Amino acid sequence: MTAHRKLIRRTVLTATAAVAALVLAACGGGGHDMGSMESDSSPSKSASAKAGDHDEADVDFATEMIQHHRQAIEMADLAADRASSQEVKDLATKVKGAQDPEIETMSGWLTSWGEEVPEDMSGMEGHDMSSDMPGMMSGEDMGKLEKASGAEFDTMFLQMMVEHHEGAVEMAKAEKADGKYGPATKLADDVITAQTAEIEQMNKMLGKS
Repeated sequence: MTAHRKLIRRTVLTATAAVAALVLAACGGGGHDMGSMESDSSPSKSASAKAGDHDEADVDFATEMIQHHRQAIEMADLAADRASSQEVKDLATKVKGAQDPEIETMSGWLTSWGEEVPEDMSGMEGHDMSSDMPGMMSGEDMGKLEKASGAEFDTMFLQMMVEHHEGAVEMAKAEKADGKYGPATKLADDVITAQTAEIEQMNKMLGKS
């Protein structure tokens, strides 16, 4: 009986070991599957990391577009008490409402990248914001706009803002071509869409006058 019991015990242990081996194999397979899943998800993690990368084109776009937007807002502010057309006043309000938040967004990017946010020089007497940036008005242009009123202001404002918007679209296209930072290229796309529509609107308004 003792020998028989030993035989039974040995058989049970062998069976238990076999079951354990199967369980471990299954777990190992599961682990492998999990590894595969992690491997499958790694491209998205990598993509997410890449979305946080930026290059010189992104820095230039944010730095220059902040200044470009500031001048557009300065022009829009003049419309409040100088424009005679409600349509011009409404457009100016729309421009300011869209571009103020974009300035804040781009300033945040520059700060997070360890870059300097350009100083706000708009509205400073004697300061000329014109530069190599396309569509920027000279200090003389801004002076003329500031002195104008009524229908003269409306026409001058629309003509200048069309040119200003065309410059912004050109800058945004350069960002889309050369930029690396996803949110920046997305903003560039938004600028192109919104400002192209406003250019069409302003050209129609000029055609009515």
